[in-house]
Formats: sequence, C-alpha cells, structure tokens
Amino acid sequence: MIRILIADDEHLIREAIAGLLELEDDFEIVGQVASGDEALKTALRLRPDVALLDLQMPSPDGIEVARQLSSRLPECLSIIVTSHGRPGYLKSALSAGVRGFLPKTTSSRNLAQVVRKIAAGGRHVDPELAAEAIGAGDSPLTPREADVLALARDGAPVDEIAQRVSLSPGTVRNYLATAIAKLGASNRHEAARIAAEHGWI
Repeated sequence: MIRILIADDEHLIREAIAGLLELEDDFEIVGQVASGDEALKTALRLRPDVALLDLQMPSPDGIEVARQLSSRLPECLSIIVTSHGRPGYLKSALSAGVRGFLPKTTSSRNLAQVVRKIAAGGRHVDPELAAEAIGAGDSPLTPREADVLALARDGAPVDEIAQRVSLSPGTVRNYLATAIAKLGASNRHEAARIAAEHGWI
C-alpha cells in the first residue's frame, strides 16, 4: 500500500486529487493539508511514502517543503503537481530533491502511474516541461538580484526593499539596474514579469 499526503491550498483541487487516487486499490490517502507548514508537520507525524505538493501554496511553497522533507524525512518522496510549470521552477524543484514534476492538466491515470513509479524509486518529469526547461537555459540572475527583483515585483519601493534585504538603497538600485539589463527589460516591472514567466523568481 502506498501512503500518500496531498498538500494544496485549493480545496476543490486537493479533494478531487484525493478522490481520484482513493479509487486505486494500492493507494491510501493519509492526509490532506492546505499549506507548506501543515505539510511538513503532517509528513513528519504520519511518515507517508509520497507527498503530492502544490508548487505555490502558503508558507513555505512546495519546493521548500520538498527540500526540507528530503533532509528530514528522506523516505518520503516528493512530487510537485502544479499549474505553474515554468522552466526555472522545474530546475529549482529537481535541485531540492523532488522526484516528480507534473502539470495539473495531467490525467488521473497518468498521475497514478507516476505515483507508483516514484514510490518504486523512479523519477518522472513531464516531457513538455523538460523540453521547455532545456530550451530556456539557466537564470542569468544572481541569487541577490533575484531576491531584489522578486520584492520589486510586489510593488515595494526601493527603500522598503533595502530594509527587507538589509542593503542600502543605492545597492538595491544597482541590483535592479543589473537585472533589468540582463533581462533586456525597459524597467524593473517588466524585468520582474520576464523573470517570473521563466520561473526565475
């Protein structure tokens, strides 16, 4: 029996996935949660074989949950199931120890097959997402540039960004200017949009 934890902040999707997987004779849904914090606590308590994680859920996101599970509960294998299948997210997920990466557009039959494959020690990445990731290349941004640009995407002014990342406003402006130039954008908002579309922030 493969014991599964499902973490997704969209209740309808979480319940639908659980309902479909419960139809399989060899699956047991041991928990359903709506946030990253709940996912970690529940996984450590129930010790499932597989954690199905939404990429973008509250505090922390699916990739960070997978990273922590990989070190704190390595026998629990993580699969990201997301509607945000961007190349940068895929690369981040794989480096965090995620064993499977699927779009939410996948069929229930395929999802069940992937869960079995991962539980048996395999790996699976959606072929289209893999092709996109290879074509997109690596992020041109340094981690600090990505951090600053992510805060700028939310509309924070330079002074606030500087305070939040413990840098001077001048240094923040320099990071933003460099990121804008690297991405061929005309301003920080366009740069943030480009980076977000590639999953770099």
